[in-house]
Amino acid sequence: MQPDGPYRYTHLLGGSPVGKAWAALDQQGRFVTVAVLDATVAAAPGWREAFAGIVNHLAQTPGGTPFVYADFSAAAPWVAYGPEAGPAAEKLFRALNVEYTPAPTSGPPVSAPPTPEPSPAVPQQFPAPAQPTSGVPASVSGAPASVSGMPQSPTPVGPTSFPGQQAPFLAYPVSGSPVPAPDSAPPSGALVSAFPSTPNEPAPADPFAAPARRIKPSETRRSPVGLLVGIAALVLVVLAAAGGLFVWVGSTGSDKATPPPYTHEERAVAIAAPALVYVEVVVTGYLRDKSSGTPLRAAPVTFNRRCSGFVVQADGHAFTNGLCVRPAADTARQNALYSLGRTLIEEGELDSADLDDFVAKRLNATVLGGVGADQEPEVRLFGQFNVAKGNVTESPAIPGEIVRTWEPELGNVALVKFAKQDLPVAELNAAADVQQGASLFTLGYATSERDPLTASYAIASKPVTVLGSGSVGAVSGYRVTDDVGIHSRGGMVIDSGGRVAGILDNDRELPDGANRAVVPAATLAGMLTDAGVSNALGPVDTGYRSGLDAYFGGRYADAIAHFDAVPDDSPAKLIAQDYRQKAADRQQIEGQGGGSARTVGLVAALGGALVGALILFLIMVARRRMR
Repeated sequence: MQPDGPYRYTHLLGGSPVGKAWAALDQQGRFVTVAVLDATVAAAPGWREAFAGIVNHLAQTPGGTPFVYADFSAAAPWVAYGPEAGPAAEKLFRALNVEYTPAPTSGPPVSAPPTPEPSPAVPQQFPAPAQPTSGVPASVSGAPASVSGMPQSPTPVGPTSFPGQQAPFLAYPVSGSPVPAPDSAPPSGALVSAFPSTPNEPAPADPFAAPARRIKPSETRRSPVGLLVGIAALVLVVLAAAGGLFVWVGSTGSDKATPPPYTHEERAVAIAAPALVYVEVVVTGYLRDKSSGTPLRAAPVTFNRRCSGFVVQADGHAFTNGLCVRPAADTARQNALYSLGRTLIEEGELDSADLDDFVAKRLNATVLGGVGADQEPEVRLFGQFNVAKGNVTESPAIPGEIVRTWEPELGNVALVKFAKQDLPVAELNAAADVQQGASLFTLGYATSERDPLTASYAIASKPVTVLGSGSVGAVSGYRVTDDVGIHSRGGMVIDSGGRVAGILDNDRELPDGANRAVVPAATLAGMLTDAGVSNALGPVDTGYRSGLDAYFGGRYADAIAHFDAVPDDSPAKLIAQDYRQKAADRQQIEGQGGGSARTVGLVAALGGALVGALILFLIMVARRRMR
């Protein structure tokens, strides 16, 4: 049975006592290798952490094997490698100190050529391979410190980088019979008889021999110009061939760039961040005395509420926190009284030290309504992407409306819709089985400025660990270890693949009410189904994520092309431009992209050398004809 996951598995590559390696295709039809840890092994203590730690260690090691996607929180954890990573799955299982057996291939076996006998004078040395251990250990200990929230691998066993890997052997020359030297040639000018001579028999006399020395005509000496021309032509041809070889080597080498070092958090945040939205609600109403209905002030009172959200459909549908956009009656009345009190302080009618007392005395004696006493206050909703500014109701703020809210006991989630199309989408991982101890990342808006009305809000992320399961009202959820700020409620909790594992909410069981409670993605998927809204990536997401795949895979020219194709009015453009600049910088540093200009120059040099050789050859031919 093939494992579950976002890939279409084609065939089995190999297996081990703890998992298997598969060949697969992703949603774009690209080949990947997927290593899957068996669910039963993952349930054993220590194995899930060891699997994630080894993957992270191999990815962070210089010259290691970076992966494409991974899901360490799945029932059967898996990691996917691109084709440039080679036999990464085999390395992973061997690094886990288990035996790996490649799957048998079809077709007749190919016999290996005979191995030559080693020279008796030099002993043959082949170091024995490290013996892998099989079986499922009870636990994995000794994990080093984590990197960006991800556990590192245990210390590798044995003298080699991966347990079970053979060391390279030494090659020796093969002895053989010496080649006999050729017979000596007869001396120049010796007279050789056509008939064999008999020993002690004198050689026959030359009837034409004369006692005096003959005058020997001198040989015609050729001019060395032809020889020099030939040598020069040969040198030029050799140089031209060397230049062509250099062009070929340069052009082939420029396509292979080293993938950039990165953390799981960087890649996950880069995938999900374009869909994160800063949400601000402006509430306007009138405070009235509960018994008489008399307004406390003739002018309306306005207050703002701020939180995070994320887009789930390209047409503008987004999830956010329910009580943020539609607060409870007592919360709304309290916010309105504080807003009124600050106005009275500015007008000199109230001392700032008496603000809390002013609110407390009137909280249960007033009501908040609209223009009419029986009407609701006016609620306006706005969203901003990337870097946001407080109290902005014009562009770049995008107006929106509340579509539906779920009561706090049912998840405290609101579905809103912004008035903009083709927005970047966050992908829900509804099938995620989040267990205690899983490593995830929180993503929400935060600020360090004091005045919320004028503050700037930016995307903040933090690695977190799942502490355990719990409940958010009547909905089952879980709690994480950390919070990125009070405005992060409604933000995302994402896995290492950048997919949404849940939405952040106030943890009402904690004294500070930090945003550490999480409503799982499975609940969110059910809410979307009830509202008739689907969660699907759009064309902008496909192009942008293809650019990220190319960048983190070291294919910088492809990355630049994909990032350039992101529309200028898309919220994803800002992050795309940032990674485009990173790709261009790495391309320049590693020499990729300069190959075209170098190739043109070398081809021109090659052509010039060939033309020069042809001219010299014609001169040589012309000189011979003149003799």
